Amino acid sequence: MQYPVEEFFHFLKIERGLSDNTLQAYKRDLLKYYQYLHKERQLAEWKQVSRNDIMQFLYSLNDQGRSSATIARMLSTLRLFHQFLIREYQLKEDPSLHIETPKANRKLPKVLSLSDVDKLLNIQPSDKYTVRNKAMLETLYATGLRVSELIDLKMNDLHLTMGFVRCFGKGSKERIVPLGEMASDALDKYIHTARSDFVRKKQTETVFVNHHGNPLSRQGFWKIMKELAREAGIEKELSPHTLRHSFATHLLENGADLRAVQEMLGHVSISTTQIYTHVSKSRLKDIYKSHHPRA
Repeated sequence: MQYPVEEFFHFLKIERGLSDNTLQAYKRDLLKYYQYLHKERQLAEWKQVSRNDIMQFLYSLNDQGRSSATIARMLSTLRLFHQFLIREYQLKEDPSLHIETPKANRKLPKVLSLSDVDKLLNIQPSDKYTVRNKAMLETLYATGLRVSELIDLKMNDLHLTMGFVRCFGKGSKERIVPLGEMASDALDKYIHTARSDFVRKKQTETVFVNHHGNPLSRQGFWKIMKELAREAGIEKELSPHTLRHSFATHLLENGADLRAVQEMLGHVSISTTQIYTHVSKSRLKDIYKSHHPRA
C-alpha cells in the first residue's frame, strides 16, 4: 500500500507543481489515513478500502476533537488520492464518492485597523535592517502577497517604474499585482542603498535576504514582524497573513470590486475572497456599536 502513496506525492510535485508546504500537508494527511487503514482496519490493499472504512476514519478524527475544517480538508485529500488510484492503478471504484463534506465553521480573519497599519508601517529607515523591513511590510500591505510569495520574489519580478510586481502563487500560477507609490519608493530605497550590504559577494536574485545574504525564511519574516508589531505598540494578535487580510478588507471597505480583489489575491474561487465581505460587515457593526449614541 505504501508505493502508490509515494507515487501520488511524485504526481503532486511534478504534475501539479505544488509547493513544499502544501506537499507536507498532503503527506501528513495520507500518513494518518494509511496508518489507520493498516493498523485499525487491517487492510493490505487499496482495492479493499470501502466507503465505511473512510467514514470510520473520519469519525475517528471527529472523536479526537479535530475541527470540521480539518476533516473537510482531509476528505478532499482522500478524494484526490483515490481518483489517482483509479487513473494510475486501474482501481474500479472510488470509495470516497458520495461522502458529504462537513461544513466548516470559518473564522473571520483578523485584520488591522488603518491606524494600526500606519503604526506598523511607520518604520524610520535608519540602517539596512529598517530599510529592508519597511520595504517588506510596505510591499505586503500594498500587494496582499502571501508571505511565501514575498520571500520568493526575485529581482526580475519587480517592475517599479511600471508600478507592479509579478509573483507565483499556489500551483506556480503567475499573477501581476499593482504596487503603490509608497511601496515602490520603499523597495527602490532598499534595492539601491541596503540590499548590497546584505548580499555582499553572494550571487542571489532573491529580493529579501537575511544578514547572511541568504533568502529569508517564513520563520525569519514572522520573527521580524512580531518584533515590529511589539515596537509599534500593537496589542492585537497577529498572524503571518495579517497584512494580506488587511489589504483585502480595506480595499473592499473602500469600494473595490470583489473580482478585482480575488484576482490580486490569487484566489481560484471567489467564495474564498467573499470571507472579506463578512469581515467588512463585522467591522462596520463594531464601529456602529462603538460610536452610535443609541447602539
